[in-house]
Order: sequence, then structure tokens, then C-alpha cells
Amino acid sequence: MESPGRIVSWTGGLTVLLVVVAVGSAAIGPVRIDPVTVALAALNALVVPSGVTAGTTTIPVLGWGVPVPGFEYTSVFAFDVPDTHQIIVGDVRLPRIALAATVGFSLAAAGTVMQGFFRNPLADPSIIGVSAGAAAGAVAAIAFPMLVPFGSLHLSAFVGAIATAFLVYAIATEGGRTPVATLLLAGVAIQAFLGAMISYMLVHSGDSLRQAVVWMMGHLSNTTWSDVGFALPVTLLGVAVLGAYTRELNVLLLGEEDAHHLGVEVERTKLLLLAVASVVTAAGVAVAGVIGFVGLVVPHMMRLIVGPDHRILLPTSALAGASFLVATDTVARAGPAEVPVGIVTAALGAPFFLYLLTRREVHSL
Repeated sequence: MESPGRIVSWTGGLTVLLVVVAVGSAAIGPVRIDPVTVALAALNALVVPSGVTAGTTTIPVLGWGVPVPGFEYTSVFAFDVPDTHQIIVGDVRLPRIALAATVGFSLAAAGTVMQGFFRNPLADPSIIGVSAGAAAGAVAAIAFPMLVPFGSLHLSAFVGAIATAFLVYAIATEGGRTPVATLLLAGVAIQAFLGAMISYMLVHSGDSLRQAVVWMMGHLSNTTWSDVGFALPVTLLGVAVLGAYTRELNVLLLGEEDAHHLGVEVERTKLLLLAVASVVTAAGVAVAGVIGFVGLVVPHMMRLIVGPDHRILLPTSALAGASFLVATDTVARAGPAEVPVGIVTAALGAPFFLYLLTRREVHSL
């Protein structure tokens, strides 16, 4: 049994690592800023809600602008930082870093759950077509916006991902039971079908082709705080729910029959884990595109370090995934020409995963 002290020490250490990586990342860019100034500017960017304004913000719903309440914010700190550096850190780099951390957190957590759920070391968040569904929704919103009832690319991708996950689950379920093998095969088939749809839309996307291809490669450029506000609440809530089911995930590794005898409501737990992991994945993919290998490699790395117990594996993988994506995105934007972060994660993740395979470090859960 994992001791609470070991879980706290690992999550605390990885949280400190994430802060260090984030500060280092915010210091790197066309304008170099020393880490101390970055830290002070980041603290200045911290705000708390101080009031509510009605009718000043609208969200697009079915082509109509629906007014929603807005919030007024007050800064917590007021350190003396040059205005230029405050703008660069607070308005340009921090939103991107926060979104990279959020997406890495969500993909690594969902990958950990999917590998335990399927009892398959090759499982990742895209295994049941969630990423392909998000890509189909996003490409449709980019190439044929007049045919998409949602005015937001993020919302179209999110709805596409969730709809795909539940379609796969509905196809694989019969008589109240959802065999994992059938779920996996249904996911593969739906992915292939969506791949054909995406290819068709790309062929007919005209001037939108480049935008669609860049989105599918996974990117974090032009990130704003509203992107973070879209993904962060869903991710935190979803991972908190997954964290409450780590004991059931451990028991499911023994097999569904043994899990049933040990008191786990197998089908209800499988549905909940699949639904929440899909929502968490969709929240990340909807704002950043398809970013591979985070949900596959990071859980394996942490499983080698902390062991297979999901009570410690889930939070440590999520935090390590956040640091990993912040670091790889820094590499992606630090060169002479920025490249999509999905290229960097694949370029670094694939060789490392092959190294683990050749060393027989990755062969089971």
C-alpha cells in the first residue's frame, strides 16, 4: 500500500519541478528576461475575482451571441516590474505556458487511466477515437464554418471528441456489458472512418488547408487566457473525479471477474472512467490540437519510477505530463522558426519509447 507521505512527497516535488520549468520557459524567447523578473511578473499576474458584471460578455451559441455574466478581477501583488516585461510575461508567455501545462496534465492523466482501463501498455487517450473526433470537429469548423452550428473551433472540437467517445461506447455495448476488446476494435474502426472524413475535408478545404493542418499537428501559438479558461476547469474537475477511482483502477488490473468479486461495480466504473477520461482528453485536444506521445510515454516513465499503484501513478503522471509539455513547447518556439509542438513531442517521445522497448522496460502494466 502506498503511504500518504510518499504520495505527498512525490506530488510536491513534481509541483516544484513544474514551477521551475514554467519560470525557465517564461524567461526564454526573443526578449530574454531574467528568472527573478519572470517570477515577480508572474506573481503580479495573479488576480482574484472582486465583482460580477452582467451582460458584458457573450458566447456564440447556434450563431447567436448569448450574454453571460462577466467578472471583475483585482491583482494580488504589485511588484515593481518594467511594463514591457510585465506585458511579455503576463499577456504573452504565461497564457501559453499555463495552457501547455493544462494540456500536458490532461493528456498524461487520461493516458494513465486508459492504460489501466484497457490493461494495455500501448493505450493512450486517442485509442477510442477521441482525438480523431476532435480533429474532425475542428477541421469541419475551419474548412466549412457555415455547416457547423457552433461558432467556436474549440467547442466544435470538444463536441466532436465527446460524440465520438459515446458513439464508440454505444457500438461496443450489448446487453449492458461493454467488453474491452470490442471497445478497442470499435475505436479503431471509428478512427479509420473519421480519418477518411478528415482527408476528404482537407482535400476540399481550399485556402483553409494550412490552418487545418497546423491545428492537427498540435500547436500552442497565439494562446490567450480565454483558452486556458476553457480547458483548465474541465481538466481539474475531471482529474479530481479520476483520482477518486484509483482504487477501482488498481482492482480492474486483476481482471473484471476478480474486480466484481472484490466489490467493484465493473460496468458502472468502466462507463464513468471512460466518460471522464474522454472529457479530460477532449478539453486538452480542443484547445491545442492533436499532440501525440504525452499520454503514452509519460505514464510509462512514471510507472518505472513510482510503480503501478494508480493512487500515486495518476497524480505524478499528470504533473510530469504538465512539465513535459511546457518543456517541449519551449523547444518548439525557441528555434529560428517556431514549429508545432506535436512535432517536438513525437520527435522526442518516439525514440525514448523505442529505447524503453529495446531495454524491455515497457512490456506490461
